[in-house]
Amino acid sequence: MTDTSLRYQSGFGNEFATEAIPGALTQGRNSPQRVPHELYAELVSGTAFTAPRAENRRSWLYRRQPSVVSGAYQPYEQAGWVSGVERGSVMPPEPLRWNPFPIPAEPQDFIDGIRTVASNGDVEAQSGIAAHVYACNRSMEQRALVNADGEMLLVPQQGRIVLTTEMGVLDVKPGEIALVPRGVVFKVGVLDGPSRGYICENYGALFRLPELGPIGSNGLANARDFLAPVAAYEDGAGSYELIKKFGGRLWRSTMKHSPFNVVAWHGNLTPIKYDTANFMTIGSISFDHPDP
Repeated sequence: MTDTSLRYQSGFGNEFATEAIPGALTQGRNSPQRVPHELYAELVSGTAFTAPRAENRRSWLYRRQPSVVSGAYQPYEQAGWVSGVERGSVMPPEPLRWNPFPIPAEPQDFIDGIRTVASNGDVEAQSGIAAHVYACNRSMEQRALVNADGEMLLVPQQGRIVLTTEMGVLDVKPGEIALVPRGVVFKVGVLDGPSRGYICENYGALFRLPELGPIGSNGLANARDFLAPVAAYEDGAGSYELIKKFGGRLWRSTMKHSPFNVVAWHGNLTPIKYDTANFMTIGSISFDHPDP
């Protein structure tokens, strides 16, 4: 990837603008007839086209190859990843517990390491959520995932992960959370040994920050503590296997180029991460960060 310094932009729902090559970001128009550097302009929408301005989430991406250039899709089997109530099971009424999900003994990446704990709703009706656990010991190299069913909130419990996304790179460690929007391509790398954690797959309305109400104008999670990536792209990475989750099923296709070829982008739909150590409780006790 270009720009490996892992710089970030801050803010939740902000309007960002970033470019990995000077002059790659269009000015004045979102989709001109000739995009700078012969790039392709694409719009990624996270909400309905007619959504009110305050609720609209979308970003314009300027990439080296169109995202639609891929082979035909074929079904991909991953029995551990369940959506909605399609494969419901009978549950006894008593409290249930489970042991920690084991780290796989054989090489296994993020996609194959997902196991569903609970799910409800309907992905096609865009209603409900699913709770998963992931356990992986291998990075996704020439492989990428895009979830067309919902956004994915990742909570590492063991081992740092690196999220390479179309918009840039996020380094996420235990104690931090990361959010990948619906329809954004990403891959997960493990650098510090095996990683395990939790996933909330949200089929419905986008996550948003809660209202503060009677506690006043400050507190809880501050918008400025959410970090978004800057533009970065892969150059000469070769072909990729693309796994797409669509309609509660996984599908497989191949691409002759890397999907991480976005040279510049602007908008307010982006992957983000948040350090939970920055969460400020409101009550009789609060805290300040110690000096580094």
